[in-house]
Amino acid sequence: MNRAIRPFLHGSTYSGALFAFLGATASAPLLLLAVLPALMWGAAPYGVRAALALLVWAALIAAVGLVPAVRRVLIVSARRLLKVRLPDPVPVRGPVGPPGAGPVPAVPDHAVPSGADRLRTPAWLLLHVALGWAGTLASGVLFLMGLALPEDWTGGDTEIALLGWTLRPERGWQSWVTAAVCVLLAVLVCVAMSGALRWLAPRLLGPSPAERLTLAAERERRLAERNRLAHELHDSIGHTLTAATIQAAVAGEVLAADPVAARAALRSIEESTRAALEDLDYVLGLLREEKAETAPVRTLADLPELLDRLRHTGARIEPDLTGDLAQVQGTLSRAAYRILQEGLTNALRHGGGGPIQVELAAAHDGLRLSVVNRTGHRTGTGAAVDRGIFPTSGHGLPGLAERIRLLHGEFEAGPHGAEHWRLAVRLPVRVPA
Repeated sequence: MNRAIRPFLHGSTYSGALFAFLGATASAPLLLLAVLPALMWGAAPYGVRAALALLVWAALIAAVGLVPAVRRVLIVSARRLLKVRLPDPVPVRGPVGPPGAGPVPAVPDHAVPSGADRLRTPAWLLLHVALGWAGTLASGVLFLMGLALPEDWTGGDTEIALLGWTLRPERGWQSWVTAAVCVLLAVLVCVAMSGALRWLAPRLLGPSPAERLTLAAERERRLAERNRLAHELHDSIGHTLTAATIQAAVAGEVLAADPVAARAALRSIEESTRAALEDLDYVLGLLREEKAETAPVRTLADLPELLDRLRHTGARIEPDLTGDLAQVQGTLSRAAYRILQEGLTNALRHGGGGPIQVELAAAHDGLRLSVVNRTGHRTGTGAAVDRGIFPTSGHGLPGLAERIRLLHGEFEAGPHGAEHWRLAVRLPVRVPA
């Protein structure tokens, strides 16, 4: 019983009826245009002219439904008045990521909208207008009958005539019962009209199979982009904080004995933190969906500067750079820089002192990277700070492995001999499709 009464008490029933009424009202100007051809064909029978006017009217309504902006307006209106969940329409196209974002999910070929998908909005408009006119006229007539039938309202005999049908209700309680039935039927028409539109909305205004594929690809692209940004923050901020902590310890240790070295360490802290702030501002702008500034680009061309900053921590860096590194550009160069940065950060955090060997070799078949450092938790040479004080998040190596996998590269990390740890990476020059 409660389920039968519930639609009569829901505000969505009457807001849905308003939605249908608005659809009928909005189509009225098109009806005036559709009547013009029928009026110009005055010699035709009335039935033929009426059919012509209806056909032209339906064609005009369907043509309005082909306008892309109309679908968006209809979806927003249906969400608010029909109280149905409908996602915003999305253009069916391949997602495009920002520069350096790496591979992004592509929309399958069969996601291109078909002709049937394009006709869903015109079909919705035609049904919306038809239900709107039928429901509005029926409920309006029934409601007016409910107001006119009781004798106390009219002060005399009431006669209702519609399309050749005449009703003369008798005075007394019969007229009140008939009026109540008419009002109830008017509400039932509103319930049926709103229910029909709510049933049709997800099927005609909801996402088509092509749009669902596009929405899924867009969600996957956003997740991939956020994952990439998390890696960028981990690499940039993690490296900067590690280096700055060690450099601050070095500056404090040698401040009295060697002020020049202390100032050099402080300058290095300033430079590295400024670069990290640029990365942080860019990432936060993207996460807030604001118009971000130009993305800070760190490539292999910035590697000498990175190594110089690390030397100010007291670390001994032994680079071995071979090949034409200037030919390594784009995504591969940026990824190689971040990989070496993460490897050097781990060497600073968890290494046991001694030299850090950095190898970078560019060949015709790929790019080879490696970072080798001593294991253990000893004090670094020239630095009064214990690497063991840095906590391990557990995200560094898995993040590197995922980044390298997306570039179709090879990744290896583990003990190298009895006292050393080695990170070795090979990246193909040409990433396969």
